[in-house]
Amino acid sequence: MPLLHLLFRIKMLPCLLGLLLLCVVCQAQVKPKTDTTRTDTTYQKFDERIMKNLRQMSERKTIMGKLLKSILVFDRVEEEVTGLDAELIEQEYEKHNYKIVRRIDIRTLDAFGYSINDTSRVPRNALEKAANSVHIKTGRGLIRNKLLFKKNEPLEPLALVESERLLRQTEYLLDARIVVNELTSTNDSVDVFVVTKDVFSIGGSGSYSPSSGSGRISLRDLNFLGQGHQVRTTYRFNMDRPRPWELAGYYTVENIGKTYVSADINYVDQNYYKEKSAYLRRDFFSTNTKYAGAVGMASIEELILIPSTPQDTIAHYEQLGYLKRDMWIGRSFKFKTYNLGYEPRSRLIVGLRLTDTDYSKIPTTNFQDNTVLLGSVGYSLRRYYKDRFLYGFGRTEDIPAGTLFMFTAGYEKGVVASRRYFGVESSFAKYSTGKGYFYGRAAYGSFIRDDNWEQGVLDLETLYFTRLYENGNWKLRQFIIGRGTFGINRNPEDLININNENGLRGFRSDMLRGSRRVVLNYEANLYTPLSLLGFRLAALAFADVAWLSSGNTSSPFKEKPFQGYGIGFRFRNEYLSFSTIQVLFAYYPKLPDTGNYRDYKIYESSRPYYDFADFRFRQPGTVSFR
Repeated sequence: MPLLHLLFRIKMLPCLLGLLLLCVVCQAQVKPKTDTTRTDTTYQKFDERIMKNLRQMSERKTIMGKLLKSILVFDRVEEEVTGLDAELIEQEYEKHNYKIVRRIDIRTLDAFGYSINDTSRVPRNALEKAANSVHIKTGRGLIRNKLLFKKNEPLEPLALVESERLLRQTEYLLDARIVVNELTSTNDSVDVFVVTKDVFSIGGSGSYSPSSGSGRISLRDLNFLGQGHQVRTTYRFNMDRPRPWELAGYYTVENIGKTYVSADINYVDQNYYKEKSAYLRRDFFSTNTKYAGAVGMASIEELILIPSTPQDTIAHYEQLGYLKRDMWIGRSFKFKTYNLGYEPRSRLIVGLRLTDTDYSKIPTTNFQDNTVLLGSVGYSLRRYYKDRFLYGFGRTEDIPAGTLFMFTAGYEKGVVASRRYFGVESSFAKYSTGKGYFYGRAAYGSFIRDDNWEQGVLDLETLYFTRLYENGNWKLRQFIIGRGTFGINRNPEDLININNENGLRGFRSDMLRGSRRVVLNYEANLYTPLSLLGFRLAALAFADVAWLSSGNTSSPFKEKPFQGYGIGFRFRNEYLSFSTIQVLFAYYPKLPDTGNYRDYKIYESSRPYYDFADFRFRQPGTVSFR
């Protein structure tokens, strides 16, 4: 499987088109729904004849027959998923609140051939069995440490639905279900059954350019020896940069001893960025989490892009190096309720953060050694809904909705000058199975020195996606994203761009920078029933428009927008730890006046262009300008 993924990642369009053609031939892997009103057509007879021949070939005791039998599933039916209404499940389990948990049965499933909704299903072919034989299942103790309830203790409200969500959001688990055994439940005790399904945690990817000889190799294990340790490494070689190679490694240990404290160790050695860091952290992982915080330090060296002049034809960088020590602590308070069977989801949260930064290299005099103390007070109301076909290709996904309001104030003590800080942030989201999802966010922050407001930023964001439109086994969902970032009295070296996820996907320019930006993105995803070797296929179309301007009083809309349009394909195997594979063709009508740019581009990407914003309270900080 890692080799297959590596082949997919190689940027060879003919190979990809050949695989797509093979996927079309194999489209009857998903059994179509019977339509009694439709008469047989020539296409149907041709399609049935092809699949009949393939089925007969797979039954032969030849090498080709065994191969077809291993990779093709002729009678596959889209799995029906139950329990997608989290709110309904919560109401159903309210009758069990504060009962004693008498027994907890945990069952972990291998990555291939098993079903989270049908525990009687087992691997059916040699390929699934072979893959499971080299996979180490997640330990049941690791699953037990994720649960918010314990044996022989009362079952708190929200404990079941929140535990299931936490398990499902774990990177090395595909899905999870937690149910109460209604047959054995009594008036004062319950038995709970937990079932989880793994992803194949060992993976890798790579790319290679025959023309330049450059390439990249990435390896990862999201569940080392089934203990939840995560290791990621990336190596680039033969690069057209001052140094031909780059290396990055990341190591994470989650939930140490059921404390929900995680450890992160990072090492990055790149041409323009170097980092050595270590952190211990505990988030507000659940609605009823009382304490959160983090402590750590980082040594960072990076090259900062200096503002260009009209005569410049290449980008100019200066060195920035610093050592940063960081710590924060937060406490949540729940509101009183007189209904013992109900626990409110809203929380009042306070946090305090202290950072100390010592600079070893500075590109301009705007950088100074400093100590910053920030305090935040916030209100958080969050709930989660379940849906499918958002980031994944059928796995259960948790959609955050709710409200977050946060006020931040603080003081920066610098060796040259000191200043105060003020910031405010508000966001909300609503979800409906019939109308879709809408999210909005507004944040403003600024430093204040001698009654002068400086280093300010206004950040706006919206996200809307439609409900899932279905026609048989074909599914369509559309996304609209709007973002605005406005710098206010920023320093000259504070610049933002419209590269990739910041504006136009697939686009990159070191010369095109500014201080104010507005971006609109549209994307349509068509999830098909086509699959090959477990890789599901989706087609997508997108349109990106971005406005960019420079100056503290400038308006982005006075400039002509930059645009990007394209189509592409997205591959994903939900049972593997690989990132989603995207192959996109993009066209850019307007290009910068300087530099060597192409008006079209074929490129590969492994990350989604959009993401959810959770409504959990995070560490106090300044509004980001990026």
